[in-house]
Amino acid sequence: MTKQEKTQVIEELLENFNNNSYFYVTDASGMSVAQINDFRRLCYKRGVKYSVVKNSLVKKALEQLETDYSPFNEAVLKGFTGILFSPESSNIPAKIIKEYRKQAGIEKPLLKGASIDTDLFIGENQLDALSSLKSKTELIADVIALLQSPAKNVVSSLQSGQHLLAGIVKTLSERE
Repeated sequence: MTKQEKTQVIEELLENFNNNSYFYVTDASGMSVAQINDFRRLCYKRGVKYSVVKNSLVKKALEQLETDYSPFNEAVLKGFTGILFSPESSNIPAKIIKEYRKQAGIEKPLLKGASIDTDLFIGENQLDALSSLKSKTELIADVIALLQSPAKNVVSSLQSGQHLLAGIVKTLSERE
């Protein structure tokens, strides 16, 4: 790889890091080419970009960002590295990894680390926690549901009270 090609890859990585608040670093060593292609297809269907990059180039790109990614240098950026970039949701890459493992019946790709809005998660043991995180749209929907709940309760109480009141009036009118 020439110096110009390396510079171009670093620039592409920087653009991806800046445009995506969520990225996951995986280890897909030991997977066949067909398995990696299947994994890429699954990522593509879900709107997630997957690319395999040299660790040294990832380190150089991360060094140019404002956030401190030095913990990644020691624990994450070793061996075979693939990066999943998710523009919209923090939990989709984790769900993709779990779904692919279940489909393929293998324990790869492994989660080496993730960055969710500059918060770092390191290690395979973080996968379940990351997959259960709610996305921004899910959180907004929960807030809207909470805001609508009291209004719905008032309306349903008024509607049920209307029938109750009508029943009382009817009963009183029948007594006379």
